[in-house]
Amino acid sequence: MKILVYSMNFAPELAGIGKYSGEMAEWLQARGHEVRVIASPPFFPQWAVSEGYSAWAYRKDDWNGVKVWRAPTWVPRKPRALGRIGHLLSFTLSSIPLLLAQLRWRPDVVFVVEPPVSCAPAALCLAKLLRASSWLHIQDYEVDAAFGLGWVRGERVRRFALAAERWLMRKFDRVSTISSTMLAKAREKGVDESRLVLFPNWVDVEAIRPVERPALVTGAFAQGYRAELGIPAEAVVVLYAGSLGSKQGIELLADAARLLVCSHDIHFVFCGNGPSRASLMDACVRLGNAHFLDLQPAERLNELLGMADIHVLPQRADAADLVMPSKLGGMLASGRAVIVTAHAGTALSEAVWGRGVVVEPGDPAALADAIEQLSMSPATRELMGAIGRRFAEAELDRNVILQRLEEELQRSIAA
Repeated sequence: MKILVYSMNFAPELAGIGKYSGEMAEWLQARGHEVRVIASPPFFPQWAVSEGYSAWAYRKDDWNGVKVWRAPTWVPRKPRALGRIGHLLSFTLSSIPLLLAQLRWRPDVVFVVEPPVSCAPAALCLAKLLRASSWLHIQDYEVDAAFGLGWVRGERVRRFALAAERWLMRKFDRVSTISSTMLAKAREKGVDESRLVLFPNWVDVEAIRPVERPALVTGAFAQGYRAELGIPAEAVVVLYAGSLGSKQGIELLADAARLLVCSHDIHFVFCGNGPSRASLMDACVRLGNAHFLDLQPAERLNELLGMADIHVLPQRADAADLVMPSKLGGMLASGRAVIVTAHAGTALSEAVWGRGVVVEPGDPAALADAIEQLSMSPATRELMGAIGRRFAEAELDRNVILQRLEEELQRSIAA
């Protein structure tokens, strides 16, 4: 099977969409399929092109047997609304020559990842031209999120954008997304049930596993990340590890840390980069219970997640049903308690319900109270962590999910 993956974000060594695109391509290549990728230079989550890459030149790489073509992409220093649109369109236009270059290769499947949805028309045209199977995979409902978060405004523009998106989605042979709630939204947009595929984000449950805590004795010294950050061994660590962007509602965590600043046994650790990092650091500048880490190397990810006693995952109310944070799988697999902010019935709340704590978004007092209650109950934290770990092993294992994808890819070609 020849598979062309058209994914702007392709950075297997990083986190988020780029990591999943990379692991999927590598797994399919290892199974004997021929995989090619068209992508931008790595830029996420720091919104700066990674060292060794250029924003202005085409480049061809070989990554673990997968051929990767990088298209020039403008990356704004501050990703505001117009900057984001220009950023996405720059990749869409510059990648078209690379897409046309695949005509001689004749892929069996053209697999395009949204965002950006602006790549979907060209991918669909290539698939139709070659009579290949066309597949749209939705990580974020980008159009809904852009209007919901206020990045783009105007009712007429909104109606046109949503109508164009619906028309495009109905033209693809397969449309997949990462949660049952997001799949239901695809049905609302008119995609036929026979074309829908649930393709959730996965986690490597062998690489991410519960880290044994050392027995606490009086005067015990902190180890690992706790020692590096000066956090006492007996403290309860509340960890947020991921992109620091506008969709996360990350400012809520600073408010919660402020409310709990007098609880000397509760420490907050923020690990990651992104456009909201500077404002978050400013909000925490006088808080002795707040600590910051840059994006950590992949080989220390399990140690990082295992440092936490409680994982927190804030999400803005107007984005919680349009995106499913990829970091959730690692949190659950780490065997630690999880708190998320989401309204009942959203994709995020359903994923955590019965496995963690769900609080209303935008309410720092409720979040602080949930953190304080869990900090005082090690038994509850341990129970929640065990339930989350079992769920990750049963439902989020990478090999199980990618084997299902392989079967669906073969069925789409046969159809």
